[in-house]
Amino acid sequence: MAEPRGCPICGKPPDAALRPFCSRRCADVDLARWLRGDYAVPAVEDDAGMEGVSGDDGE
Repeated sequence: MAEPRGCPICGKPPDAALRPFCSRRCADVDLARWLRGDYAVPAVEDDAGMEGVSGDDGE
């Protein structure tokens, strides 16, 4: 069985109630990073696949 990973913010062992974080503070730090835009999921826009999606059908 694999060993549990540490908290993604500080590396300490995670708290079962806050998993994967070790504390409410680390969970809040992570949330703040998401809200600030520090984390981003890369995306590539495909114009060819977006036909008819905008709702503007020319009427």
